[in-house]
Amino acid sequence: MDMHTGIDLKLALVAAVLGIASAPHAIADEPIASEDGSATGQSERTLQRLRANSGITLQWIGWDYRGQMMLREQGDTVHLSGGQIDQSGGGTLWLDGEVVSSGDEHFIFEGLIRIANTPDDGRICQDTKRWRFAITQNRKYYRLREFEWCDGLTDYIDIYL
Repeated sequence: MDMHTGIDLKLALVAAVLGIASAPHAIADEPIASEDGSATGQSERTLQRLRANSGITLQWIGWDYRGQMMLREQGDTVHLSGGQIDQSGGGTLWLDGEVVSSGDEHFIFEGLIRIANTPDDGRICQDTKRWRFAITQNRKYYRLREFEWCDGLTDYIDIYL
């Protein structure tokens, strides 16, 4: 088993422990629209970027190896889930929820963000709410715009284009 397969299995295990469905699903190629054909408040540009994302990182775990993000579309629902696991067996990052709206340079994610055992063993930060991710200063990632949401430490969560 190669290193990437091992990390994928760990992500599946984390999802199972948290009771979150983690299997990748087919991704629709059509733009999101409601049954009457009207727009759903989603930017097709942002949806395309999220469909083709190249992973997620939390700076405490590292930027050298990105975790995986999966996007599933069903009707006008856009589900985003995934995470990053420290290769040395330490910390984890997990996201699971829906993209409820988006513009060309941002999106609103409603769901769970959970950080465990990083940067310190025993640290658990978890909340379920609406979160804003945005691209700033022409960067190649969407960054969570709420930095000190748990215990005063600054967490940089980035989803790469």
